[in-house]
Order: sequence, then structure tokens, then C-alpha cells
Amino acid sequence: MNGVLEILLALAVAGYVIFRQVRGEALRGKRLIVLPLVLAVIGVVTLSKNGVHPTGTDIACIAISAAIALGIGAGQGWSMILESRAGVLWGRMPLRGLWWWGALVASRLVMMVIAHGLDAQVAASTSTILLILGINRIGQALVIAPRAMARSIPFAPEKDGSTFLSGSSPLAARLSRLVPPPPPPLDTDTRQAPVGQPPTWQQPPAWPAPPTAYPPMDHRDRREARRADRDRDRRHQRY
Repeated sequence: MNGVLEILLALAVAGYVIFRQVRGEALRGKRLIVLPLVLAVIGVVTLSKNGVHPTGTDIACIAISAAIALGIGAGQGWSMILESRAGVLWGRMPLRGLWWWGALVASRLVMMVIAHGLDAQVAASTSTILLILGINRIGQALVIAPRAMARSIPFAPEKDGSTFLSGSSPLAARLSRLVPPPPPPLDTDTRQAPVGQPPTWQQPPAWPAPPTAYPPMDHRDRREARRADRDRDRRHQRY
């Protein structure tokens, strides 16, 4: 594939994805997961058709670029705003999330310069653009899919009416375990309260009972108490 066509195709794909993400859309499972895999496969096929065998330096540079693209994709997935609209998954990329796209472009340019300095012609060529873009989309899907499944939000139905990775499939259960479940409520007391009474965790605390009130003393009792106190004081002074 011609280098100019590869760049134009990559720009078209990236522009289309950015436009849909910023605008917000209902997320379909096949578009989120399957399409990046297809894009990555096309990128690998493009590399193999150039007639130039990659060297060890090429493979190392491509692997580093792929790892960076995968991490940036994960960051894009975490920054996506996910919610349920009409009972299906809906996502939107906030404007601050465009910095992730800028980081992806900058990292790719830097790695092309480094690869060119290391004489890694395959890694420095435009043939790796589709592969890196596909891996970037895979990194985003690996974060968005578990986030949606952990919140039990189904993907938007496909054109044939089916829902990709429904909650009952084994793969959906495995992906949902990648994201820890939300923390339980602070109150874990699940005991049932009697009818007409609030639960135990809603009942006011039992304050201690006030001390027993002693009966008032009349003037005779007070006089006897003072005399007993004086006698006790004299005995202490004597010893």
C-alpha cells in the first residue's frame, strides 16, 4: 500500500473515531471490540507485503510503539464518560480526552524519529500506522468493556438486533471480573427489623439511663451527716 494512501486512511479512521467519540454515541460491541482487531490485522498484513523483512531493531521499536499505544488507549478508555441511555451503553469522550490523541500522535512521531536514527526502516515507515492505531483501539476496548459489564450496562444492539457479549456469555463474565465491583455500603447489617420498626442501623443509639435520684434530706438528716463528718475528721487527726 502506498505510503500516502496509508497516511490518508489512518487520518480518515482517526478523524472519524474522534468525531464520534466527542459527539457521543451508543456503543456497539462489535464496533468497539471486533473493529480494532480487524484494523490491527490489516496493519500486520500491510507490514508483511512491503517486501522488507523487519530486523530485530524494527521489532523492538514496533513493540515499544505498540505498548505506548496500548497504554494510551487504556487512558482513553478510562476518560470516556459511560452511562446508560435507553437501557444501552452510551459513551462520550470529554474535550480534555483529546490530549490522549495528541499524546498518541506525538509518541508515534518520536518513535519514527528514533527508529530512523537506529536504521530501523520498517519501524520508521508509515506501514505501522494502521497497526498502531488498531492496538490503540484495542487498549480502549479492554477498559471500556469491563467497565460497562461491571455496571451491567448492555451494549447497543447490532444491526441484526443481537447484543454482542450479552451478560450471560462466559466471555462477558470474565471481562466483568477485570474491573473490581463497587464497594459495599457502609452498613452491612442485613437483619430484618420487626414490622413497624426501623432497621437496627437506623435506630437511635441507646443512651445510658440517668443515675438514680436519691430522696431529699431534711434538716435532721443533714445535721446528723455533718456530725458524722466531724467525728470522722477528728478520728483521722488523732491517728
